[in-house]
Amino acid sequence: MNWLRRHPLFTIIVLLPTAAAVLYYGLIASDVYVSESRFVMRSPQKEAQGGIVGALLQGSGLSRAQEDSYSVHDYILSRDALRELDAKLGVRNEYSNHGDWLSRFPGPEFWSTSFEAFHRYWGRQVTVDFDPESSITILRVRAFTAEEAQKVNDLLLQMGERLINDLNERIRRDTIRFAQDEVQLAEERTKQAASALSSFRGKQALYEPDRQASLQLQGVAKINEELLTTQTQLAQLRQVSPSNPQIPSLATKVDLLRQAIAQENAKVTGGAGSFSSRAPDFERLSLERTFADRQLATALAALETARAEAMRQQLYLERLVKPSLPDDALEPHRVRSMFTIFVASLIAWGVVSLLVASIREHTE
Repeated sequence: MNWLRRHPLFTIIVLLPTAAAVLYYGLIASDVYVSESRFVMRSPQKEAQGGIVGALLQGSGLSRAQEDSYSVHDYILSRDALRELDAKLGVRNEYSNHGDWLSRFPGPEFWSTSFEAFHRYWGRQVTVDFDPESSITILRVRAFTAEEAQKVNDLLLQMGERLINDLNERIRRDTIRFAQDEVQLAEERTKQAASALSSFRGKQALYEPDRQASLQLQGVAKINEELLTTQTQLAQLRQVSPSNPQIPSLATKVDLLRQAIAQENAKVTGGAGSFSSRAPDFERLSLERTFADRQLATALAALETARAEAMRQQLYLERLVKPSLPDDALEPHRVRSMFTIFVASLIAWGVVSLLVASIREHTE
């Protein structure tokens, strides 16, 4: 006691803070329960990457898993997530009505009851740690009850999964929308081309000009054969029996066959209304339809490719460890905190004592 009276600084700097720490951590400080969960981001595209390229991406810190995980991390710590937590679980009341006067909100550090002050306070209750090597994220939630810590942790994971699903839907919609528009446009062109070709066939009574012309020419060939046979008979009769009564009828038949050949040839190679005059329009419409069909096939293939690409870009939040229900309070670290304060007080007392001694020596 005499030594303490001669060294009042030791009492002020060491004994009083240490006694306050023992009193607070021994009798006042509330238990804090920590719920921990672990998750990882997965995507088919990332899993398909391998070999040297995948190793380079992983080593350079540009891997897909890191980029995808950071978006979830930011959302978990965001104000939007905190508003939703407060609306569903009432976390503000939970952290305001439980805990000691130093731990609860608002405490000595957060005198304001505004949402911004609570968001800063909340940033100390939730921690998100990311391991770049394994791409595993560790989510820890601190609360004054074990059930509350687990519920908040689980809801944060559900909100992260919902965020990933929204991103997946947006990626799928943006990736496929353009391809679907191209398919619709190609389908409309195909319908128009088919309708134009069908209308032309109906008006012109023409289905396949080449095939119909070929059939027409086959008929002309048969008539030519018949004409040749008739002319041969006529020539023989004129030579053998010039007065044969069949000669006039054969001559008439020859003239009729020649007229029929001329008429049939006119249908193929004549002027307006012939196959040859109507063929260019038919070929143009047929070519337009063929081009439209090919364009539609290309658009459908592009749509399937877009869907496959959208599936490859899908993200998945996979829970490795579910939110734990702690059966013992992990914080505060009472003994360690008291010992830390005692050691820090001793160091501060030593520094102040040296300063005081130096001042006294300088004054003397």
